[in-house]
Amino acid sequence: MISKNVQNISQSGIRRFFDLIIGMEDVISLGVGEPDFPTPWQIREEAVYSIEKGQTSYTSNAGLPLLRERLVEYIAEKYGISYDSKTESLITVGVSEGLDLALRAIVDPGDVVLIPEPCYVSYKPCVILAGGTPVSIPTTIEDKFKITPQKIKEKIGEKTKALLICYPNNPTGMTYTKDELLEIVKVCKEKNIIVISDEIYGLLSYERPHTPLATIDGMKERTIWLSGFSKGYAMTGWRIGYALGPCEIISAMAKIHQYTMLCAPIMSQYAALHALSSNSYKEMIDEFSRRRRLVVDGLNSIDLYCLIPDGAFYVFPSIRNTGLSSSDFSEKLLFEEKVATVPGNVFGECGEGFIRCSYATSIEKLEKALERMKKFLTRR
Repeated sequence: MISKNVQNISQSGIRRFFDLIIGMEDVISLGVGEPDFPTPWQIREEAVYSIEKGQTSYTSNAGLPLLRERLVEYIAEKYGISYDSKTESLITVGVSEGLDLALRAIVDPGDVVLIPEPCYVSYKPCVILAGGTPVSIPTTIEDKFKITPQKIKEKIGEKTKALLICYPNNPTGMTYTKDELLEIVKVCKEKNIIVISDEIYGLLSYERPHTPLATIDGMKERTIWLSGFSKGYAMTGWRIGYALGPCEIISAMAKIHQYTMLCAPIMSQYAALHALSSNSYKEMIDEFSRRRRLVVDGLNSIDLYCLIPDGAFYVFPSIRNTGLSSSDFSEKLLFEEKVATVPGNVFGECGEGFIRCSYATSIEKLEKALERMKKFLTRR
């Protein structure tokens, strides 16, 4: 009775692993992919105020006009790129829905979508559910988990329709400089490839300001820019994201959206409207940057080689020298020392030999987790 497409995808590797934690006490979780900060109170107050005013109805399918207008103003002010709020923007229920809409809007059966790995666990399943064929572009720690023009060219075929890229990256925390993006987009323009650019962690960039792919010359016309409020504004539970792109594609995405989701929750949209005037994310950046250096130094000191991430709030250390697989390492660490991490292989085959650790938790817990990991490793 089940669709073959659904049969062909597996359960989320992250969710399967964290089911093991249920009922366990004294677990330090380095696996949660969300900020440990509450949504700033001013943003919460705006949502409460909207409810008190009785603003509890549906909105336009594409989102509150006021929010879309403010969003494109914000994007123009921050990144110097202009969009039409009416035809080139769409408010979605998180970036997850935006990704699903983007894929279903552009993919025909058999179309190939290139996906750099390691990558977020939903990318491949979403491509499959849209009727497409995901093709991985493996990366390595030696190349800092980044794709190159040559790696893209090696995977391009007659059926290649799109490249799905995420930066700063989940799970590695790596991102791209403007010069690196310039090299990548040459291939995309030459081969006429659409790019779905997941930039949900864009605000959480440490070493340099984030460069949106659409701001590169010639890329606005072929980029579906996905982002939102979950990570940079600690609004994961509000489920509010957005898509910016060519009017033809945004119109197609909105058509699917109106039949499946109708609109994003109105109170979340009012909260997002207020968030666009907030600089609260800057405090999070400072704190996350402090934590990442602690974690990277701590992991390297116990011989788990780890690159320092450019953004997001993840590190992706190598555990190859232990002789354990990623799954075995994470499970043994959980049961023996009660530290929860995510096996790297759930993010793709080239993630084997690594684990993902989130530093979106307190300094105290991070220090304790590192102590427990050191104890675990001394027994190996």
